[in-house]
Amino acid sequence: MRPGFAAVLTALVVAVLAPAPSTAGPLVPDAVGPPSAWSAPLAGELAVTRPFEAPAHAYGPGHRGVDLGGAPGAPVLAAGDGVVVFAGMVAGRPVVSVDHDGGLRTTYEPVAASVGAGRRVARGSPIGTLSPGHTGCPTAACLHWGLRRGETYLDPLHLLAVPRVRLLPLA
Repeated sequence: MRPGFAAVLTALVVAVLAPAPSTAGPLVPDAVGPPSAWSAPLAGELAVTRPFEAPAHAYGPGHRGVDLGGAPGAPVLAAGDGVVVFAGMVAGRPVVSVDHDGGLRTTYEPVAASVGAGRRVARGSPIGTLSPGHTGCPTAACLHWGLRRGETYLDPLHLLAVPRVRLLPLA
């Protein structure tokens, strides 16, 4: 091995994975798997009509998910492998909730469910269709996509973020 090459190789191996900077709330820890373990809940390019806004405290104001513009009747897809834990009405809106490894739960509303509680779903599989009528939606229909770990709400777009690789300088 050439002199100096080992040091460069070591620097590459000691690369630090750091997510792109964001002010949109806490990051989803690596324990949930790589971004390739997750996919968007709507097909095509995502149109975020309202971003995630973390609440300052448990009962504070905020937007505990993201709103994605779509078309009424569009298939809504499971963002990751998991088990449907709820499919029904909440406060007059049709909701689907899926539990994933790592203590994560994704929620989707308004969705006319095609799955029931207890059903195992795979990433990208249909869980229902997008219904119109989401309050404040500027398009024909919007999907409110939520993510939480326990009682902590997280930005679901972080599931799709590709980590940025930074190389550390040599000592």
